[in-house]
Amino acid sequence: MTRQRLLDWTPPVIVFIAMLGLWEFIVWFNAIPPYVLPAPSLIARTLVNDWDTLFASMLVTLRITFEALVAAVVGGGLLALLFARWRWVERSFFPFAVVLQVTPIVAIAPLLLVYLESETAVLVCAFLVAFFPILSNTALGLASTDHNLVDLFDLYKASGFRQLMLLRLPAALPYFLGGLRIGGGLALIGAIVAEIAAGSAGQGAGLAYRIVESGFRLNIPRMFAALTLISATGILIFLLFSALSWALLSRWHDSARDRGG
Repeated sequence: MTRQRLLDWTPPVIVFIAMLGLWEFIVWFNAIPPYVLPAPSLIARTLVNDWDTLFASMLVTLRITFEALVAAVVGGGLLALLFARWRWVERSFFPFAVVLQVTPIVAIAPLLLVYLESETAVLVCAFLVAFFPILSNTALGLASTDHNLVDLFDLYKASGFRQLMLLRLPAALPYFLGGLRIGGGLALIGAIVAEIAAGSAGQGAGLAYRIVESGFRLNIPRMFAALTLISATGILIFLLFSALSWALLSRWHDSARDRGG
């Protein structure tokens, strides 16, 4: 099975390397200056030369992303439990969650920077975009519990706590993990958008701030290097939560069992 997985990954890796080679050739053949379009080799050298600065900024972005994600998991999970327990709570508060979700974060970020410190505003933006997927997926999972099993628990007079722990939470776990994978990527996006707004105001220390700073200085290779780290960070976050989902579900849930089998 390991060999089959390697074979599955071979075509995209070959295509990716070929695209990088084509990019390098086009820049070289047309003598495109680096302030217009840097070659992949120059971006790699910039990553090495500016690694200390870029790595420190990446740690800032990662810290804010995971702090926002933890807050979204706690807040979204607890509110989803309240939705499942009391229908009037869902009718009262879910519309506000929808409003926060559909409002563009790029419009909220500059406003938050007026009232909050730069780092706090970035954290709030990342929290807002990660909160709704976790809330909605968890609430959907809790509401999707097999009604026949719920009736069986009621027949045996199981307490509400035992029904929650032994039936509803396991049934909602795949939905929650799906929301977590989505929320992880969105938390990073929210942090980047807010950092760009903060960077335009001369504040910030994350990777997006380095992009804005490099743009002001026309240091285009560093912009691409920072963008490369952002993309790599997003991929790693997705792979981390995908691995967590497989580890928790592979023994009993069909969706993960098919992928891991």
